[in-house]
Amino acid sequence: MAQVHLSVEKRARQNERRRQRNTALRSALRTSIRKVVEAVEAGNREAAAAELPQAVRALGKASSKGIIHRNHAARKISRLTLRVNALASAQN
Repeated sequence: MAQVHLSVEKRARQNERRRQRNTALRSALRTSIRKVVEAVEAGNREAAAAELPQAVRALGKASSKGIIHRNHAARKISRLTLRVNALASAQN
């Protein structure tokens, strides 16, 4: 059986920890986005406005940690904000 370098074993441990952390953060990100979208589709302006800052914060964090590309985060933030603002202006 071939011997494995210690650095290879350590790198495998690090990658596994990062994979688990990224999966958890990506899941939380999707949940926060889904909450905003569901509130907009239900026509609940207050809930959508309350959930939007949390989604924007989650997108920013994911972008800064390299989980998603910064342009992807900017596009999602822009589109979510447009939807919430459209809902707010439609109900006025």
